[in-house]
Amino acid sequence: MAPHADSPVDDGDCLPAPPRPAMSANPPRLLIIGAGSRGNAYARATAESTNGITVAVAEPIAYKRKQLGEKYIWGKARPSEGQEFEDWKAFLKWELERRAKASRGEEVTEGVDGAFICVLDEQHKEVIVGLAPLGLHIMCEKPLATTLDDCVSIYKSLLPNHLNTTPSTIFSIGHVLRYSPHNMLLRKLLLEDRIIGEIVSINHTEPVGWWHFAHSYVRGNWRRESTTAPSLLTKSCHDIDVLLWLLCSPPPGSNKPAHIPTTVTSVGSLQYFNKTRKPTAAGNATNCLSCPIETSCKYSAKKIYLGSELKGLGSGNTHWPVHIVVPEIEECISVGGHAAGEAAIMKRLEENYTSDTPDSEVAAKNWFGRCVYESDNDVCDEQVVAMSWDNDPLPKISGDNEKALVGRGAKTAVFHMVAHTKQICDRYTNIYGTDGEIYADSHTITVEDFNTGAKKIYRPFVAGGGHGGGDDGLARQFILAVDAVKNHGASVEDAQREHVGCSLEEVIRSHAMVFAAEQARLHRKVLDFPQWWTENVEARLAKS
Repeated sequence: MAPHADSPVDDGDCLPAPPRPAMSANPPRLLIIGAGSRGNAYARATAESTNGITVAVAEPIAYKRKQLGEKYIWGKARPSEGQEFEDWKAFLKWELERRAKASRGEEVTEGVDGAFICVLDEQHKEVIVGLAPLGLHIMCEKPLATTLDDCVSIYKSLLPNHLNTTPSTIFSIGHVLRYSPHNMLLRKLLLEDRIIGEIVSINHTEPVGWWHFAHSYVRGNWRRESTTAPSLLTKSCHDIDVLLWLLCSPPPGSNKPAHIPTTVTSVGSLQYFNKTRKPTAAGNATNCLSCPIETSCKYSAKKIYLGSELKGLGSGNTHWPVHIVVPEIEECISVGGHAAGEAAIMKRLEENYTSDTPDSEVAAKNWFGRCVYESDNDVCDEQVVAMSWDNDPLPKISGDNEKALVGRGAKTAVFHMVAHTKQICDRYTNIYGTDGEIYADSHTITVEDFNTGAKKIYRPFVAGGGHGGGDDGLARQFILAVDAVKNHGASVEDAQREHVGCSLEEVIRSHAMVFAAEQARLHRKVLDFPQWWTENVEARLAKS
């Protein structure tokens, strides 16, 4: 939406940053499980933006464990007992032994209150279910799991006795978009201030970025459904969640039931990153380093990971995506200088496979030097999801049909995930209401008022960290909830509602919507979502 040039403009001030919460006398103690990029993101956010402390890390790769530990836990000293573990199972064993010693009256190291689970997506279920008996508060990176069955199993593990009861511990999911200052203000304007009246339609786009998609979804971890999941789940499940947060979940302080979507459908495919699009001049090359057109190809691995134009080593960057290719890149440079860093990256880019390489070996690792047209990727690089809602009035309020339909009128939402964009994950959204329209672009929120003709631009605080401050916001709210239960006498139910603002049911619903959309895409159907939920979610929950 291009705002009308002749509209009066009230150019709002930039809103302030949310304050860091005050530390309690006995602050929440957190364990990071998985010291990859997301584990480090939450460790950083915990240190900078919350009233909790990271006290332990579980990670099988020694140098990753050491890097996170030195930066956020034990510094330059050696780790103390209970500060590092080779994996979550080692932590579980240690914690059970610690509790047994404590029960015998022995002096023990203080335990942890909660954990950030940042392992590979397909390992989430094993970790959450395995740790459930400990009763820890959990924040799980998105997606919750890679299959609907695993999502339901996790749900059951958190409510082992009564599925319709409240969990006994805080549970949060890495849907960081809910917690960015931009999106928190947007939701307030829409649902609490009702600044454009009733929402009737939303068009929401996630521009992944042409080389970002190639890095993560063609050459990287999330390129194959068989080893991870569809890109709609691994990349965009929190976009679907945001749409449901705006259109389905009731506003803060409301006890109204959710407005459940009526239908969902989807179209999409792997349109570009396949052999049919390979330039003829590339010949039989399957690796960038042996390709005759490497210097002119924008997807050249050398350009992306070693060059200076994007975020390669030549730009001075040693973080994402460079450290995904060579996790120990900073150590390489500190020991051998820039040339050693280049050599380490080149060694990784040289790795390749042939038609004789077993598929299991190909699937087991990333191939960052592989030609993007010759990779083993199969996830969508283009997808559209459409959801609709019917009128669903509450029982008439004193005979007032208009009030009965507040927030529950017919509406639609369209989500577009597209790989081929200059912007990298800077989402933008058009929202159309009965009294106005909004254009939101991850940095500003522009409101056009139909009644007055006025235009106002809101500038939420632009936070550091990832996802527009969403990483910090999620960590802050999760740890605030843990702190409220641990130190301030709050019930889990109250702390979950007030600080996390997302129920376990909402987590399951947004993931279920992704699985339903994928089923609709594959079978080229429009699904009745309530019926699909009954047949696919409630039926699984009913099984013993």
